[in-house]
Amino acid sequence: MMHVAFLLLIVFTDGASSKKVCSYQDVVDYLNLTTDNGAFKLTRPVLDYKHSTMVELDIILYAILAVIEKTQTFVPFIWVTMMWNNERISWDPAQFCGITHFSVPREMLWRPDLFIYEMIQKDDSPQNPYMYVSYDGTIISEEDMKVVSTCKMDVHKFPFDTQRCNITIGSAIHYVNEIRLLPSSNSSRATQFSREVMKSQGEWEFLQLSIASYNFTFDDRQWENLIYTFTMKRRPLLHVINFLLPILFFLSLDLASYFIADHRGEKLGFKVTVLLAISVLLLILNDILPSMSNKTPLIATYCIVIFALMLLSLLETILVTYLMEKDSVSREELRLRDKQEKVKIDNCNAASDGEKQHELLPVAEEVNNSIQPRESHVLLLILEELKELQKTLNLHLRCRQEVGKSGHWAAKINRAFFIFYITTVSLFLILIFIEWNT
Repeated sequence: MMHVAFLLLIVFTDGASSKKVCSYQDVVDYLNLTTDNGAFKLTRPVLDYKHSTMVELDIILYAILAVIEKTQTFVPFIWVTMMWNNERISWDPAQFCGITHFSVPREMLWRPDLFIYEMIQKDDSPQNPYMYVSYDGTIISEEDMKVVSTCKMDVHKFPFDTQRCNITIGSAIHYVNEIRLLPSSNSSRATQFSREVMKSQGEWEFLQLSIASYNFTFDDRQWENLIYTFTMKRRPLLHVINFLLPILFFLSLDLASYFIADHRGEKLGFKVTVLLAISVLLLILNDILPSMSNKTPLIATYCIVIFALMLLSLLETILVTYLMEKDSVSREELRLRDKQEKVKIDNCNAASDGEKQHELLPVAEEVNNSIQPRESHVLLLILEELKELQKTLNLHLRCRQEVGKSGHWAAKINRAFFIFYITTVSLFLILIFIEWNT
């Protein structure tokens, strides 16, 4: 019985020892892939220099971090996948326990010298330190990058604009006979993947990611580039609420100021206050829009025209106020002249009354003898009051006629300018919104 157990133990031990154990290091040793071996990292990995290295590139948009119109800067966060073939690397997975791929540090293998033409700031995000190596020599490198790139933006229809920003990728020194660039995904697939993984868009709505190949020649050499075009549309609600609507509200207040009486000073002060408010909004707009643009932004035209109309309205109010003040001064001079004439007439009447009393003294004595003293005194007081009342009524009627004339032409000026103002504003707003929608 002990002999049978011993034999069984020997059989199981031999079976366990016959099972082969492999590691990634076995593959690395087989390939002689070390940091000191320059054959894998010094030159382009082809056995014949006439062979081109086919680099497949795939880019997925993960987030839109910033779109700065003032500096014409586009900042996306992208995932980049590169795949190429190293002809010096190959092994049989059957000899290494089915190992088909492993990862190695980036510094141990040659990598394509691809760069982004529009990039204006070095990427400071942490890089993936490893690359995948497959048994057939396929190398896969994956990176996530924050790209600060320049973008030529068209802000003509701001804030209802659609921007297209390019990321052009190409080799720095290898021309088309050495490195060929191929997209791994077409435009529709890249757009779909980007929409699925996108986490942040901000005020922008991502529309499409299109891919195109472009070759250019320089110094008798031809390079191949891949152009990734990101199309995005601005969400205008915030700018409409914070900018466009307040300007319309101020314009409505300026229109309502025509119902304020012209002879009061509140109308002029009210218009100046509204004009200053528009000036503050123009300063805010100046901080948003770029200094140079091929076309004048519609929002700038919108603000300047409304500002000009409100300035014209203020000038019209100043003119009407000046003319009314001038008329009031003329009326005061006329009143003083009337008073002086009244004093002269009273003096003349007093002198003539004295002479008449002197001449008609005998007759007055006879009348006084015939009329009682109390009744004559009452009649004289009534006559004097009637004369004073007649003079006062004549003066008031003359002043009211002059005020009615000045108020009449002031109302005509205001009415004509109000009609012109309403017509101009309506036509301008219709044209500007039609232009925004086209």
